[in-house]
This record gives sequence, C-alpha cells and structure tokens, in this order.
Amino acid sequence: MRKKTCIGILFAALLTGSMLAGCADSANGGTETAASTQAAEETLESSQEDSVTEEAQSQQAAAEEATDAEPSELLIAAAASLEYSFEDELIPMFEEMYPSVSVEGTYDSSGKLQTQIEEGIGAEVFMSAATKQMNALVDESLVEEASVVNLLENKIVLITAADSTLDLKEFTDITKAETIAIGDPASVPVGQYSEEALTNLGIWDEVLAKASLGTNVTEVLNWVAEGSADAGIVYATDAATTDKVKVIAEAPADSLAEPAIYPVGVISDSQNKEMAEKFVEFLQSEEALAVFEKYGFMEYQNQ
Repeated sequence: MRKKTCIGILFAALLTGSMLAGCADSANGGTETAASTQAAEETLESSQEDSVTEEAQSQQAAAEEATDAEPSELLIAAAASLEYSFEDELIPMFEEMYPSVSVEGTYDSSGKLQTQIEEGIGAEVFMSAATKQMNALVDESLVEEASVVNLLENKIVLITAADSTLDLKEFTDITKAETIAIGDPASVPVGQYSEEALTNLGIWDEVLAKASLGTNVTEVLNWVAEGSADAGIVYATDAATTDKVKVIAEAPADSLAEPAIYPVGVISDSQNKEMAEKFVEFLQSEEALAVFEKYGFMEYQNQ
C-alpha cells in the first residue's frame, strides 16, 4: 500500500514537471515571435524614414542647385497675343522654379519677330501665332526643328466697340462696316487668317477696300476699342482682354484650312540652350496649359 502511494506521488511529480517545461517552451516561443514581429516593424519604419529622408534630401539638393546656379538671362520672342499670359503668370512661374534665371519677353507680330531673329536678335525661344513663320526659320536652320512643338490653338473673331450700334450678327456682316481694321497679311498671322477666311467666304476684296492694316493684333484691337475702326478681326484671346470691345461672331469653321496654331521652339544659336529647352518643356506642363486655357487658348489637338 505504501509502495503504491510512493509510485503515485512520483508519477504526479513527473507529470507536473513535464507540464511546466511545456509552458516554459510555449512562453519562450511567444517571446521569440513577439521579438521577431517587433524587429520587422522597426525595420519597416526605418526603411520608410530612410525613403522620406532621401526624397527630402533630393528636393533640397534640387532647390540648392537651382539657387546656387550662375545667374542667367532668357529672352523669349513671342506673338503679341501671348503677352498677357506670359507676363502676368507664366514667366513669374518659371522664374520661381529657377530663381537664378531672369526671363524677358519681347512681343510683336510673328512676321516682325521672324525678321528680328533672322537679324540676330539674340532670343532663346520663339513662339509664333502661326506655323508659317516657324517653318521659315526651321528651313533657315535658325530654329531647331526637333525642338518645335505645335502647342496651342486660337480662334479669329469679328469685333466692334462695346458701345457700337452697328447691326452686325454674323462674321460676314463685316461688310456692313464703313471702316475695318485687319492685321497686315504680309507679316501678321491674324491678318493671314483673316484674308484666308474672307477669301473663302468671297468677300475679301470688298473688305480690303475699307480696311486699315495693323502691324500686329494689339494695334487692330486698339483701333476698334478706341473707335478708329467700326469693326475688326482679332484673336478670341485678345478680345477677352478688354471690356471695350464685344465679339460678334467667330469665323466659320470651314473658312479656314486649319485653326490658328501656335508653335514654340528653341532658337539654334541660343546662348542658354539648356534653360531654353526647360522653358519649352515648362510651357507643355499641365500648370502652364491651365494658364493658357484661362486666357482663352486651347491645347492643340493634332487631327
């Protein structure tokens, strides 16, 4: 009886020890798992912190590079109809991106700018209100062909002074005006588009007999706004810059072979070609295109 009791006690002791050992192993395993999980989380956090740090360092380096760069100047030769969008918003935006760069714009009819570039004006970028002048400079190797981008579209519209009492409703009603302002087709793209549209509508000769020919679209706009001409044809974007004129009608779509296209490109003998390329690239950005749209331009859609 005593012997059986001793054996029972011994068995119970062994069983208890086995259970304690199992609990210890389980506890050790849980500790190891928890430690492993914590280590993984710390590694992930460290990796994310490193990524954020690297990005911040990269942005800081880019900013420092732009700030530390040698001061430089960039001369942009652009069609007169681009002056407001360039001067009010686009040039300041670009200069903010590149603080070391000072951008200056010169604005006139595309034909006059073409002549100035041919005579060595020293511009870095040319943006025309028509493909004719750009193509001519490419053919003369004065603009790098590979850099040229057809960027924007515009429309031509018939306008009168805001307080005009003339009964004009359609584009062809321009013939009712006694005095008419039109850009000179020899050098002004809006004049070339006007001649094309009015010729296709069969009224060019009648209009020309009453017309004064402006040296750029801004001059045509001012003549009508001031009452020097009863009516005129300008770009839609120019008409939108003043409340002194009102738009009567757009030129019929079938009166022009193609819309008014605005190409931009880098001038071949640019003294700051790298920055000129950056400016052309900037004009194609979503931010810049949004500004152009705000001023009434449309992004060119190649058909």
